[in-house]
Amino acid sequence: MMKPVMEYVDYRRYIRDFYRERKADSAVPFSWGVFAKKAGIASPVFLQYVCEGKKNLGDKSAPQVAAAMGLVGYEETYFCLLVAYANAKKDAEKKAVLEQIGELARIHKVRIVGIKEYDFFKSWKNSLLRELASAMPKATAKQLSKASRNRIPTSEVHEILDFLVRAGFLEQGADGGYRECNRSLRMDPHVAKAVSSDLQRQYAELAVDALKNEPPEKRNMTGLTVGITRESYDRVVAELAECRRRINAIATMTPRTDEVYRLNMQFFPLTDMNSKQNRPSAKRRKK
Repeated sequence: MMKPVMEYVDYRRYIRDFYRERKADSAVPFSWGVFAKKAGIASPVFLQYVCEGKKNLGDKSAPQVAAAMGLVGYEETYFCLLVAYANAKKDAEKKAVLEQIGELARIHKVRIVGIKEYDFFKSWKNSLLRELASAMPKATAKQLSKASRNRIPTSEVHEILDFLVRAGFLEQGADGGYRECNRSLRMDPHVAKAVSSDLQRQYAELAVDALKNEPPEKRNMTGLTVGITRESYDRVVAELAECRRRINAIATMTPRTDEVYRLNMQFFPLTDMNSKQNRPSAKRRKK
């Protein structure tokens, strides 16, 4: 039996699973053509092409297909939001759709895959307090606020801790102390598309603040400007991923935390040598 639509993050996969189940279980012959006709779509192969990634559903066809699959109420709304998310081109558009999905989950009190991760990764404050509350399990909200260098107000500390416990990122014991459910977290690719750029911007701003306000003995900031090829870029990115993995392994070797640090890894172009405007013309090369 199929999973509920709320457990899907890819509308194409839901359509494909629905089709396979109906085709396998239906006493009446079921085909892509029958499916399309039920959804009010003229082309008998359109939905097959959608599942193969060759075509996309739109604002008009999404509710038609949802209705053909028997989705009603908030399940139909969720399916249409999955389509809107997949069609969104910009990070801000994807983020706006995820906000709607989150509100849908809260109103109807349903669990939606990826939403708690989205709520967690949309602000650096959640990661900091998750680490800080585990390192200072008996601390008051005021003490945690002070430990964050007053970056997070006491009132906001209460709200964030409540969210972290409800979402399963922290556990609160009978003694009132907090502990992490898992030492390491990974950002779901579905969530990363919407929040990664904004979250990295937030961390970059914190790095600038640290450069201004932290003494050199408490921070380590280095860099390298170098010319590379496309192949070298891929190798460097792979090396950075491996380096990040090793650093995380070192950090999680002991349960003790003395301070919470942030490691930013940025590798970006300073030039645009291969644009058409910068390529020498044949006439210029002859000279």
